[in-house]
Amino acid sequence: MRAPSRSRVVGTVTRGTTNPNRLRRMDRWIAAAHGAELRRAGDPVAVDLGYGAAPWTAVELLQRLRTVAPRTRVTGVEIEPARVEAARPYEREGLVFRHGGFELPVAGRPVLVRAANVLRQYDEAEVAAVWRRLCARLAPADPATGSRGGLLVEGTCDEIGRRHVWVALGPEGPRTVTFATRLGSLERPSDLAERLPKALIHRNVPGEPVHAFLRDFDRAWAAAAPYASYGARQRWIRTVRDLTADWPVTDAPGRWRQGEVTVRWEALAPRG
Repeated sequence: MRAPSRSRVVGTVTRGTTNPNRLRRMDRWIAAAHGAELRRAGDPVAVDLGYGAAPWTAVELLQRLRTVAPRTRVTGVEIEPARVEAARPYEREGLVFRHGGFELPVAGRPVLVRAANVLRQYDEAEVAAVWRRLCARLAPADPATGSRGGLLVEGTCDEIGRRHVWVALGPEGPRTVTFATRLGSLERPSDLAERLPKALIHRNVPGEPVHAFLRDFDRAWAAAAPYASYGARQRWIRTVRDLTADWPVTDAPGRWRQGEVTVRWEALAPRG
């Protein structure tokens, strides 16, 4: 149900399901892709938006980000007050929990907002407005220092974190889409289609770019079958390398080895 307007909390109560280590792939990517921004920031605040019925993901986010940016502070934000109260005993130096929603009840401009499995229950038509609202709260870019500004990471994963797809957005809007998986569990790359974020999941139909991408991904995977004798990782690396001929892949083999591939948003954005 919708949060009452008198509370000024913006959003919808989620199912709240969560598990330890569910977001490890997303956290690992954020640390690699955004660690420099967190280290550069004067006040490196990260928000775990909609952490769910248990605070595991916020606790883990703090631990993982501090390995690359030791001054990082994390605020877990939940729209359900009972979940906030249940999380309070886990507060520590650098980690607090707040009641709120898309209005982000934190001071200043966060350097990171992670919203995992939050927009899954929303209508596709609502996503753009939520993105705009959250991106407007991000730390701005600063050309003088080379900073690109804060990052919003919004996406979906399965219950135990084997398969993820997320969109990374800066203050200017969407930048990239990342597909990440535990390679041993993958039959074909299009298995990730069921974890597409809300902005893309209904666009996996003929005529849409994301459908064409997954089709080409499967074809490249099939062509790379001989590499399976060297293991799923080598097959994935070869597959992604072949994809780069036709798709704007933004990362390098070091990330591919992790079972990831990142593509520019413009290449997969819904038509119209």
